[in-house]
This record gives sequence, structure tokens and C-alpha cells, in this order.
Amino acid sequence: MSVLVFIDQAEGHIKKSSFEAASYGAKTAELSGTFAEAIVIGQMKDDLSELGKYGIKKVHAISNEALNNFDSKVYTTLIQQLVESTNANTVIFSNNTSGKSIAPRLSIRMKAGLVSGAVALPDITSGFIIKKSVFSGKAFANIKIHTEKKIITLNPNAFNIIKGNGVAEIVEFTTTLPAYSIEVTETNKIVGDVPLSEADIVISGGRGLKGPENWGLVTDLAKLLGAATACSRPVADIHWRPHHEHVGQTGLAIAPNLYIAIGISGAIQHLAGVNRSKTIVVINKDPEAPFFKAADYGIVGDAFEVVPKIIESIKKMKSLS
Repeated sequence: MSVLVFIDQAEGHIKKSSFEAASYGAKTAELSGTFAEAIVIGQMKDDLSELGKYGIKKVHAISNEALNNFDSKVYTTLIQQLVESTNANTVIFSNNTSGKSIAPRLSIRMKAGLVSGAVALPDITSGFIIKKSVFSGKAFANIKIHTEKKIITLNPNAFNIIKGNGVAEIVEFTTTLPAYSIEVTETNKIVGDVPLSEADIVISGGRGLKGPENWGLVTDLAKLLGAATACSRPVADIHWRPHHEHVGQTGLAIAPNLYIAIGISGAIQHLAGVNRSKTIVVINKDPEAPFFKAADYGIVGDAFEVVPKIIESIKKMKSLS
């Protein structure tokens, strides 16, 4: 009765959110008096035995190049087969695009209770209770799962990565591959130094920057901090920045350790996509900007004066270190 963790990957490399899921799965297994295993689908470049450092005892690998292209129906079938083979009673996913696509399908097929967006380890003192965020992160709810099989999707950056010294056993899971329902005809890759969904630090800009010609304030600060760049919806809508950088309720929801908003008023739709950030810093010349109510730190001032001074100070600090 093990805990099974789905390890999400891109181009053969394990995503950061999957290391979080692995650590969460290992701790969940520890609470339940069992052990954690993992499933990896597709051709991998990373050394899967390294997952042992995150508490995974065994990795079930389906190393088939045909599976490199994600198909939620196919992936669900393969995970279901492994769950039935290993008799795992809890399956854990990252609450990202892949996890959100697979977990509900698996839940229906296996008649398993599902809690999406978990933010803490299960409370097993009186059943199996999961704390999750609700109302776009404005509140929390405690959900009790009554079914024998349980499925959890873990919010990114909600659980710290715990790294030790273990080595995972690698076993090839052999099975007949289901027919693909999706045909990939073209792939357009988003080019960037730091993937927005995986970034620990995000620098975001809004209409307060007055035009795309001033976006250097965002990119220069991001390069210094090793951060990803983002923008508000109006900025994407008027084509100052590409839509894949749009964060908010109708864009990408992120949860970095540090989110710096430059020239963004902080409408509720924007906050819905960033309010899971560990620390929010707001730079805005309007002291009445709604964003200041949600910020951990705020600077009331003109971004064209404040940001260059921050950049200059960081450069000085780096030169002294």
C-alpha cells in the first residue's frame, strides 16, 4: 500500500515541481507507515536514481520515446495500470498542467477521492484530511477523503524540497502502450533563461512602465537576480509583451518565493494569479494602488527612479561579494 508520485518532465529533465511532489510523497508515506515510489513516463536524460535523495525508494520507468509527447488519456491509462500492479493507495501529482489533466481522469476511473491544490501534508490523526487553498488563494479548506484510493495534486512551491542521500531503484515498467489520441504536427518552444512556472523569483511589469521601450527595467533586474519575467494582462493585450508572460486569473498562476511587481495596480484578477507568492514586493507611484494591501513590502515611488537605484545597489553588492 505505497504512495506513488508522478514525476513530470520536459525534454528529459525533471521539473522542479516534481522534486517538491517527491518530497511531499515521501513524507506522506512516512506518516502512513509505508514507502514512496515514482512513475516516470518518456525518454529521460536525468539520472532517475537521484530521486532517491528526495525519499523515493523505487522508480517505475516507461522509457519509450513515443511517450515524449504528452497525452493525458495515455498517461492516465499507464498510471492506472501501475497503481493496480503495485496496489498503491495514494497517488500524488504536481498541481500543474499535466497533473490537472491526469488526476481527474484517474480519480473517475479508480473511484478515488481527489483533492487538488494541496498546501500541507495530510492530517491522518482522524482520517485523511488535506488542507487546500480555495477562492483563488483567499482562504483554505480542510477536505476529508473517505475512499480507499486517494489522489492529491500539490500546489507548486507549497512544500519545501527535502534532499537526503538515498538512491532509488530503477525498474522498467513494461506494458502495451495505448493508442495516442493526439498527433503533434508542430512544436513552437518558448525561449527564455528561466521558465516562468519554475522560477523562484519573478519580476513583473505593468502599464506603469508606459511602453515596451522601457521594459529594460524589468529584464535588467531579472538578469541580476536570475529571475523570470512576467507581465499583467493589459500589457499582454496591447502586445507590449507575449501572452505566455501574462500572470493572473486568466493567465498563468505562479507561486515564486519572491514576486516583484513594477507599475502594476494590483486588480483582483492579477492578484488571483500571484497571491501564492511567498513574498510580494510592489513598486508603484500611486499610494492608493490596491496591490499595496496584498504586498509584504511596498515602495511608493516612480519606477523610473526606484528600479535603476535598486539595480545599481545590487550591482555594488555583487561586486563586493
